[in-house]
Amino acid sequence: MENIDIGKKIEQQRKEKGLTSKELAKMADITPSMLSQIERGSANPSIQTLKVLAKALDVPTFSFLLEDTNTDDLIVRSHKRKKMIIDNLSYEMLSPDFTGNLATAIMTIPPNTASSENVLEHKGEELAFVLEGKITLHLNEEEYILETGDSVKIPAYLKHKWNKYAKQLPTDNQYKNSPFRKHIKHASSSSS
Repeated sequence: MENIDIGKKIEQQRKEKGLTSKELAKMADITPSMLSQIERGSANPSIQTLKVLAKALDVPTFSFLLEDTNTDDLIVRSHKRKKMIIDNLSYEMLSPDFTGNLATAIMTIPPNTASSENVLEHKGEELAFVLEGKITLHLNEEEYILETGDSVKIPAYLKHKWNKYAKQLPTDNQYKNSPFRKHIKHASSSSS
């Protein structure tokens, strides 16, 4: 955990509200010199003083205690992506990590490979976008073919798996004559 500069946060909020040190000190019923010491980091405010300052600035007290986000840590350069291989699947992280509510990755599925033997479910939603090629997606008992540019949202705990076959999956014309057409639904024409 990095040091939290409460004084800087108070000063920043004060300036955003267009208040002078003297005005804020009066509103918070503290001396201007005490406020100056707090903002410079040479004095630590009590919890009560933080509450009064927060009320005067119309911000939640906890906002002074939050760590600043290092925006450099939010950028993932293409040549510095974290890569993982699980079984035969390759994942390139597009998110910096797995924290928060959103994690994104590029999953590469080699030919004749499935994401798992059986359909699996897990916590957290997925949003998938097919960058290139065709892939078979199993959602519960249904099977869909996704092609370049298609996407799918998979809700949390919905059983699913991915398959990629070595041979090209049938084109639309081949699909119409395919013996599998009764069992395979195109994502764009699915109906429930």
